[in-house]
Amino acid sequence: MNHYQHVSYLWDEASAAQLAGDEVALFIYRSNLLGADLRLTNYGGGNTSVKITDKDPLTGRDVEVMWIKGSGGDIGTLTKSGCAALYMERLLALENVYEGIETEDKMVELFNHCIFDLASKAPSIDTPLHGFLPFKHIDHLHPDAAIAIAAAKDGERITQELFNGEIGWVGWQRPGFDLGLQLRECLQTAAHKGIALKGIMLGSHGLFTWGNTSYESYINTLEVIEKCAAYLTEEGLKKAAFAGPKISALPDTERLKAAAQIAPILRGYCSSERKMIGHFSDDPRLMEFINSNDLARLAPLGTSCPDHFLRTKIAPLVLDMSQLTFENNQISESCKVYLDAEFSAYRNDYRKYYETCKHANSPAIRDANPVVVLLPGVGMFTFSKDKTTARLASEYYLNAVNVMKGAEAVSTYTALPRQEAFNIEYWLLEEAKLQRMPAPKALSGRVALVTGSAGGIGKAIAKRFVQEGACVILNDLDSDRLEGAAQEFRAQFGKDSYATALLNVTDGQQIKTAFETAALAFGGVDIVVNCAGISISKPIQDHTEKDWDLLYDILVKGQFLVTQAGVETMRKQGFGGDVLNIVSKNALVSGPNNAGYGSAKAAQLHLSRLNAAELGGDKIRVNTINPDAVIADSKIWQGAWAEGRAKAYGVKVEELPAYYAKRTLLNEVILPEDIANACFAFVGGLLSKSTGNVLNVDGGVAMAFVR
Repeated sequence: MNHYQHVSYLWDEASAAQLAGDEVALFIYRSNLLGADLRLTNYGGGNTSVKITDKDPLTGRDVEVMWIKGSGGDIGTLTKSGCAALYMERLLALENVYEGIETEDKMVELFNHCIFDLASKAPSIDTPLHGFLPFKHIDHLHPDAAIAIAAAKDGERITQELFNGEIGWVGWQRPGFDLGLQLRECLQTAAHKGIALKGIMLGSHGLFTWGNTSYESYINTLEVIEKCAAYLTEEGLKKAAFAGPKISALPDTERLKAAAQIAPILRGYCSSERKMIGHFSDDPRLMEFINSNDLARLAPLGTSCPDHFLRTKIAPLVLDMSQLTFENNQISESCKVYLDAEFSAYRNDYRKYYETCKHANSPAIRDANPVVVLLPGVGMFTFSKDKTTARLASEYYLNAVNVMKGAEAVSTYTALPRQEAFNIEYWLLEEAKLQRMPAPKALSGRVALVTGSAGGIGKAIAKRFVQEGACVILNDLDSDRLEGAAQEFRAQFGKDSYATALLNVTDGQQIKTAFETAALAFGGVDIVVNCAGISISKPIQDHTEKDWDLLYDILVKGQFLVTQAGVETMRKQGFGGDVLNIVSKNALVSGPNNAGYGSAKAAQLHLSRLNAAELGGDKIRVNTINPDAVIADSKIWQGAWAEGRAKAYGVKVEELPAYYAKRTLLNEVILPEDIANACFAFVGGLLSKSTGNVLNVDGGVAMAFVR
């Protein structure tokens, strides 16, 4: 099977043999293989099915049952629990009560009367499309190569000629019961002409293929898509893609720096209704389109496949790099005027699109801001409610670009009419799906940079923030420790929850790079937690100048530099933010053998007050958490600090946790998670009008009471 050049053949005979006799397991295996190749279908797109004979649990008689991917699932990660199983006899009988295309949505409710497996997921809107085709195994995918032909002006003719009539054609129609009937009619019409179809192309939408076995369906699907892709590739060599380049991309380093500088500004504009997370891409396939002569003609047309524009909006916002000018790392007044006008025009156009196309029962208008922002010379920025959705929007728009490129190579690209696009975007069934989604978490749409977050208190804070919906920039000056934290977060929370940056908080360039990493990964930062620390405990006569400089560089200078960089980013975004400084009980208490550490902590505390007073006008809140004796998972307590504190208090090192607990009013051991909870209390929304505060998390040390 090495003849495939445009798709991946992933079928493994040994793996399939272990599933022999279980048609549902083989259908899921096939689905996972198809979903693993993004050239075959986008994440969450398409659906697959199998029809089997099973025993009716009530009558014991043999019945035909169709297993199909459930609504909202992804075939690449599909499991049996993500499928719907329906009685075929009941599903087909729905035709008897079908009243016509005006009553399409009512039919979806009737799918529930066809459920065979009571643990089924909600059946997909595409269920009748599979049901009215008589084949045992069916694949409905959204491959770029097929959609490029389906979205071409001459798509039907190209399909007919390319496949010698063995692939049928059904023109664009919104998925539903009637489209299922049209697929059946297409198959029957071909059969009357003596043609045995291998598949059906759906205009502007996607591809249906099938087979008598899971393997036959898999091979048929690959063969059809391979042929489409090979044809597009061959034709594409005959002329310049997108009429050739209009401009050149900036050099790599310059391009990324420009993107990092611009991303927080765009994030601020796109967050006018609710905070958004960003994603940046300069994929060469995107850059070919973004920098092309055809960008101005094709971008406003919008996408064709419903899966694409549901994630990207109907069209992107295209900006002019020459208008984006800066003064002191903030946008210039002329740039602000330009962006105000461009975003206002986009929002007004979207509102006009809604008002023009809406129906009496349409859901209320949604966020009018763009999801996709194209910047020729630099790349593409996408913004959505969370990182995963923003990243997927980027991937879907790349799919749309691939479709436009292919369609233009063989014909002329055609987008869906605006009314048809609206009918999908504001479909009541889509709205119902959105309403079923869980409510946003408290920190959804927020991005946090927590210094020293590869372990101890910093890691606990980062974990708590991710659990509450935020994205975090993990950082540390220890690369091995940072890699270990990254692996832990990936395993526990997934790849979209974090980015990493090596960071020494005394190094201005590393700080700048860390915030650039945040801008490219998530669009910016709106929570900065200064947690990186060091502790040195010595009598005054033993303190060296090096000790003193190290303490003040890391604790005071580091807090100042990181806050300064964070404020620069927050001001670009324009919607405020939070600075949290993890200081110490020692900022307020005169402890023994602690001149350098205690005075540096006092400086951190007063710097927090000064910053709070200065930054209130920017809606940037600055608050302080004062922990004490947080020993668990702390590098500080692994060295001389523990020995020094034990000596100062006249106890053994191993007795320190109990000693610290006993001296508190609550007699409690303080854990990293306790500090994380305090941080969340400040940024979780309930204290949005509080700044300049100090919150003690020390079990109750009377000497450290602020008032």
